[in-house]
Amino acid sequence: MTTDLAGDLTAIREATDGLLAAVGKLDDAALGEPSRLPGWTRGHVLAHLARNADALVNLFTAARTDTVVPMYPSEEARDADIERDATRPLAVQLDDLAVTASRFNDAAAALNPEAWSRRVAVRGGVTEIASRIPFRRLAEVELHHVDLGIGRTVEGLPADFVEAELAFLAGGRFAGHEDVPALLLRTAGGRALRTGREGGEPAEITGSAAALVGWLTGRTDGSGLDAGGSALPVLPPLG
Repeated sequence: MTTDLAGDLTAIREATDGLLAAVGKLDDAALGEPSRLPGWTRGHVLAHLARNADALVNLFTAARTDTVVPMYPSEEARDADIERDATRPLAVQLDDLAVTASRFNDAAAALNPEAWSRRVAVRGGVTEIASRIPFRRLAEVELHHVDLGIGRTVEGLPADFVEAELAFLAGGRFAGHEDVPALLLRTAGGRALRTGREGGEPAEITGSAAALVGWLTGRTDGSGLDAGGSALPVLPPLG
């Protein structure tokens, strides 16, 4: 997957502005209601988005200084911070989202070409080239906007993002993953992507790019996808 740094950074700002505008129409009570993510309220989703921005700033620091800086001190600390911040009033949540978004933008602007080419350690022992971090942030903002359950759907996400996310999932996240069955994903536009475990005859799944992304990310049950008359394969959670 190619990287469009300028395009990703612009898309993040636009997606964040859209998220802030939509969340700003809610009230404190709405933040305590369940989101589409099991066990999380809308407040949990917003707290996660703010803390994720800070975590990615840590990765930018690692790239800029060419040192090892973890995204989070630990998984336990990550979860505790989300729980701590989930019950905050709407005004505090909005301010935190705006401030951390600005901090992310400033940290990105501080990187030179050499830093963008360095590898950094994301969660789960995975490493990533720093230039891919903006797209990861864009996916966080876009998909968690859907998770808030306030009107945004996977089908309503920008087409460019959906196509890029499908390529990321098929070419990176699920490629060669032993827990993911061999898949051949076909979009309505004729695009074909092989992913999942290597070897064997892949299950062919056809549908729109948005429907495929919704299913692969666990945001939908796969309605609208065609598995050739068979049931859709079971996918592991993204984690």
